[in-house]
Amino acid sequence: MARIAGVDLPGTKRVDIALTSIFGIGRATASKIVRDSGVDPNRKAGDLSSDEVNSLRKLIDGQYTVEGDRRREIALNIKRLIDLGNYRGVRHRRNLPTRGQRTKTNARTRKGPRKTIANKKK
Repeated sequence: MARIAGVDLPGTKRVDIALTSIFGIGRATASKIVRDSGVDPNRKAGDLSSDEVNSLRKLIDGQYTVEGDRRREIALNIKRLIDLGNYRGVRHRRNLPTRGQRTKTNARTRKGPRKTIANKKK
């Protein structure tokens, strides 16, 4: 099983799909990484040789921000918005949707379970 950026790649999946299990790498980026490293994208991640794994690892470590660094960068961006006190920061602070969605009826994932108010229904 290949281990890249602190993540064990699923050995039964194709290489380009398995790379998406690394936080910060999506389908397009994974395809680009596989193409640049010269690895056959149709091979299973468990069948890779150590040289191929090393070439993938070197490419990812050198050019992409992944896993812990990526999570830290996102958290710092959100913290910066909150400290600035702009609209998006206020929405983050109040744990509400930040991208303009309606909140009168939906947004239950972000707002949490309903808080029932007595005598609300008539």
